[in-house]
Amino acid sequence: MSSVEFTHFMQQCRQSVDQALNTLLPTAPKAGQTLIDAMSYSLFNGGKRVRPILAYASALAVGESSAQAGDGLHAVASALEAVHAYSLVHDDLPAMDDDDLRRGKATCHIAYDEATAILAGDALQTFAFDVISQAESLNAETRLQLVSTLAKASGAEGMVLGQSIDLNAVDQTLSLPELEMMHAHKTGALIRASVQMGAIATEQASPEQLKALDTYASAIGLAFQVQDDILDVVADTATLGKPQGSDQNSNKPTYVSLLGLEAAQEKADNLHQKALEALSTFDARADHLRSLSAYIVQRGH
Repeated sequence: MSSVEFTHFMQQCRQSVDQALNTLLPTAPKAGQTLIDAMSYSLFNGGKRVRPILAYASALAVGESSAQAGDGLHAVASALEAVHAYSLVHDDLPAMDDDDLRRGKATCHIAYDEATAILAGDALQTFAFDVISQAESLNAETRLQLVSTLAKASGAEGMVLGQSIDLNAVDQTLSLPELEMMHAHKTGALIRASVQMGAIATEQASPEQLKALDTYASAIGLAFQVQDDILDVVADTATLGKPQGSDQNSNKPTYVSLLGLEAAQEKADNLHQKALEALSTFDARADHLRSLSAYIVQRGH
């Protein structure tokens, strides 16, 4: 697959999820407009839409064409981006990572205020589950499976647990297995959910396909974080969209601090190869997933 085809696919996915989010985002009376504005600000602040793109690519891999993508798949993509946006709003708060920049723009609590940011994050999270529950093109069993998958990936068994471990790891020395366990939850859980949910939304994925896709997603979930840690060292603030070296300055354990830069880069490449191997039973319809794995480990190159 050419880079032009892949770039076009990503653009199509971003347009689809942005259109869906614009349509689905709730309205509010005048007294609540600040909340909606803060939600919209956090959703449309330049995100790459990696998780929705993974969902669309996963659906394509098991046989659903872009033209066939129904409201159910768009709802899944929207829900995933809403949960991701909420997590970033809360991660940036003073009580958490205390960041002023996100994607080169003021973080939500800076652009508005801390209380509004907390409420916007809360509202984005609940919005995600409402969107899935309202996806009438999917049968009730599928919607329940999607809600369960997203809840486990984003809550105390997934992303939130990872963030808690991350906060408790500041100034601590972690082993490689401990670091991987933390990031498998903090970053990897929602990436795995994205791939699973895209396939589930087609209502035609086999158990064998779901298992292979989960192996793929587990590998790219870790690769995503390894590359983030590398970029925190080698990229500048303009490229990162947040202060360069923020993890190092916060004395957080990273793959680079634990392995060194060269070994971390090698690990990212090895995870990319593992992801490709997991897709060996899929045909060319999974090429976008293959390209996404390369995209993740080549960010910033």
